[in-house]
Amino acid sequence: MTVSEFRARSRRLREARRLIVKVGSALLVDARSGRLNRAWLESLGDDLARAAKRGQQIIVVSSGAIALGRRHLGLADGRLRLEESQAAAAVGQIRLARAWQEILEERGLAVAQVLLTLEDTEDRRRYLNARATLNTLLGLGAVPVINENDTVATAEIRYGDNDRLAARVAQMASAECLVLLSDIDGLYSADPRRDPGARFVPEIVEVDAAIEAMASGPGAGVGSGGMTTKVAAARIAVGAGCSLCIASGRRPNPLRAIEEGERCSWFLPAGTPLALRKQWIAGTLQPRGRLSVDGGAAAALRRGKSLLPAGVTRVAGRFERGDTVSVFADGAEIARGLAAYSSHDAAAIAGRRSGEIAALLGYRGREELIHRDDLVMLGV
Repeated sequence: MTVSEFRARSRRLREARRLIVKVGSALLVDARSGRLNRAWLESLGDDLARAAKRGQQIIVVSSGAIALGRRHLGLADGRLRLEESQAAAAVGQIRLARAWQEILEERGLAVAQVLLTLEDTEDRRRYLNARATLNTLLGLGAVPVINENDTVATAEIRYGDNDRLAARVAQMASAECLVLLSDIDGLYSADPRRDPGARFVPEIVEVDAAIEAMASGPGAGVGSGGMTTKVAAARIAVGAGCSLCIASGRRPNPLRAIEEGERCSWFLPAGTPLALRKQWIAGTLQPRGRLSVDGGAAAALRRGKSLLPAGVTRVAGRFERGDTVSVFADGAEIARGLAAYSSHDAAAIAGRRSGEIAALLGYRGREELIHRDDLVMLGV
């Protein structure tokens, strides 16, 4: 594949409304000294600032806390016990967050730190809360810098690698592009460090058994993820409508290098995040509840608007925030969507103006009972 062909594929990076960049420990931290690769991080900061300037919303998933912390605690090389990893993370997280803050704020970008565990993306309530926080931060122009919360995570609630965490964040944030910056430039038919005849794979349209078989185990160095975790991340990402790129981060300005035609591997989804999300909502076999709406609300929904409490005339069934509910008008189901409130709270605000929600419920929630991004019309 030529440079121009790789450059053409990089439009997925340039045109993504939401871009997620995952940075591995081996890139951030020098394996011999245990110190931050400051000059490289500065160059990545320039890339992120350029992306933000052209209107993209950016999330960074950053490894490196344990690798940074172990040097300051004097922990020897080699595998750490769980409690040593947690202690190193506690020391390293503050240094990692400060580095990102300095780098990005120097370029005019507000920075937020978000620490997640596996449970935060598996438990429905935690997932919704984390998604709402990310959407709010991005809407306010901040760059969330996410890491696994290694300080408190145990073996049972850990990802153990930030590749799959980044893919879950992409799913959560409905991102269009995820870039995994690594110490290797893409997917090969075999481990190129061991097999000089390994074939480079530039584009993958289906993560099947043959692709999974190509993945190698973890490599040497300070990172915890190998190609196996990257392919697992690709399966999650493309299933959510997000393109995923595996690229080398060994050179300065790695995102610019991808845009200029640097060799990398692209995993391509079958649809956009929003389209696939709505397919999933529409395909729900058993909605948990039912909302009846008046004619004005039904007409607004058909024009692509959100469902406001004022248009709801009846709430039936028991459901929680985030559950799929059916929307009925004149006795016919016209839409399905994800409820922003539980059935109890939805009943309390049905027929009322959005400005009354705080007084009625004792807290200020969303203005919409179902946001238009979480709603799909049926038969229209």
